[in-house]
This record gives sequence, C-alpha cells and structure tokens, in this order.
Amino acid sequence: MAELFVDTNVFLRFLTNDDPAKARRAEALFKKAVAGEVTLETSLLVVAEIVWTLESFYRLAKDDIAEKIGKILNTPNLHCEASSTVLEALDLYVVKNVDFIDAYHGVMLRGANTMQIVTYDKKHFGRMDWLTILEP
Repeated sequence: MAELFVDTNVFLRFLTNDDPAKARRAEALFKKAVAGEVTLETSLLVVAEIVWTLESFYRLAKDDIAEKIGKILNTPNLHCEASSTVLEALDLYVVKNVDFIDAYHGVMLRGANTMQIVTYDKKHFGRMDWLTILEP
C-alpha cells in the first residue's frame, strides 16, 4: 500500500472547494485512504498552516475550523504526529479562545509535566490554569 504525505494546499482545496477540480481530486485521495487503498501522513505544521489560513484568509469561525481539523484527524489511514494533543489544543482554541499554537504548546507542556512557561503572552497562556507564567 502506498504511503503519501499530504501538504496543506490539498487539505485547503478540499475544505474550501475554492478550486472545484482540485477539491474533487483531493476528495478522491481521501476516499482511497478511507477504503484502505493508501496510507496518508501529514504533520503538525500542516495542521497549524490549515488553522492559520482558514482563520486569517477564509475568516472561518474557530468552531468551524476545529470541526474541519477534527474530521481530517479522524480520517481512517491518515496519520498526524501528536494528533491527540492537536485535538485537545483545538478544544482550548474554541472554548478558551486561545491561539491554536499557544493552545498546542500548553497541552504539550501539561503532557510533559512542565507547568512553567517563560513568555510575555499572559493573555493566552493565562487561560490555561495549569501553567505558571514567568517572564525572563
């Protein structure tokens, strides 16, 4: 079975249908994964790019973005490192209105039992009650 890495733009074409021909081809690829014909891989950076693009360029609501990323990560035979951390971060992103990358780092730190962060960003990290914020 082929193993393929999927880049950000393939997901974006599928999610936004801004180029219907490319969206159809992306959908066909994802259907092959669901059917077990291919194994797909993507990365945390691809997910971060998708979140950023859907939020800043397409102006989608955070809950809509989180739903779309959740569907991607739950696609059979599509793998992304740290997907459980990504899903937890998406919850913080929506519920506590934390930037996605900050939410990811907060969840990652909690998982590593690192409860202190050195940052000037008290706004977002302050919404994660398990973190102690230190300034340099």
